[in-house]
Amino acid sequence: MILIRRRAALGAALLLTAPLLASPTPARAQATRLAQGLARAATTPGLRSLIVAQNGTPLAERAFAGGGLDRPANIKSASKTILAMLAGIALERGVLRDLDQTVAPLLAGRIPPDADPAVRQITLRHLLSMRAGLERTSGANYGAWVASRDWVRDALGRPMVDRPGGAMLYSTGTSHILGAALARASGRSLRDLAQDWLFEPLGHRVGDWARDPQGLHFGGNQMALSPRALLAFGECCRQGGRHEGRQIIPEAFLREAWVPQARSPWSGQSYGLGWWIAEARGQQVLYAWGYGGQMLYILPELGLTVVMISDPDVPRRSGQVQTRHALLVEEILPAFLEA
Repeated sequence: MILIRRRAALGAALLLTAPLLASPTPARAQATRLAQGLARAATTPGLRSLIVAQNGTPLAERAFAGGGLDRPANIKSASKTILAMLAGIALERGVLRDLDQTVAPLLAGRIPPDADPAVRQITLRHLLSMRAGLERTSGANYGAWVASRDWVRDALGRPMVDRPGGAMLYSTGTSHILGAALARASGRSLRDLAQDWLFEPLGHRVGDWARDPQGLHFGGNQMALSPRALLAFGECCRQGGRHEGRQIIPEAFLREAWVPQARSPWSGQSYGLGWWIAEARGQQVLYAWGYGGQMLYILPELGLTVVMISDPDVPRRSGQVQTRHALLVEEILPAFLEA
């Protein structure tokens, strides 16, 4: 078994488990291989939809077990990647100054008076790369955090367990701080920004999006998009931020977002600015990942964009991420690498 850029024994790194064939495969064999992948997808627990597109053309689209390709679904933490791209657009438009600006001035009145002074050193880059240094609100701390009266204030008031810019500490609270800063800087809601800056130009609508007790949309979680809307977003990113000749996401920011900034201590996987970064079968894999198996994969060299939407109401540690990675690497990739 070959690991791809993975140093930890546990986690969600992609695995290469099947041998490559030496000879090319004709188009009919490629279609057969994709059909085999769809058959496996149909029996994958919790998987609700799958889209495989190459160079913008869907080659496989299937909904399973009550899913729908145009039906908005909760993409969970895959929305962190979309939030990151909104931050990139805000930088291009001058709503935000630069990646190394501190966010404390944008959060006046939200920082608790007894917060660690290091909170005022946290920058946009730190938030986007999950290196704010604040105690995590994900995992065991998540329930208490979302039960608090003020999510932004609670996240900012947590102890500093590392310096800003230190190790990766994956935390939805960190993304929510980023969302609050972007909403304050723009004077608009995150949902309005997502619709106007991203999904209206892409021809899609943003569905439901939960809010915190202060009415701020949940930065980095609980956003609803249809599988086809998520595909359009992925295709835009795959094409350097362009859609139908129009630059939607700044290409320079997107390139920077795909450079590793940190490494997860849990999975060993690299993380950029809102994107997970991996390698499988010699191909770069850039992906957004939401709890339960909400996946958007981009493989630039093959022109591939793959969307998987799953039932979000799954028990923790049930292996959804690993089964989605295996579906990509063992069934989908061979159809293109062996063609």
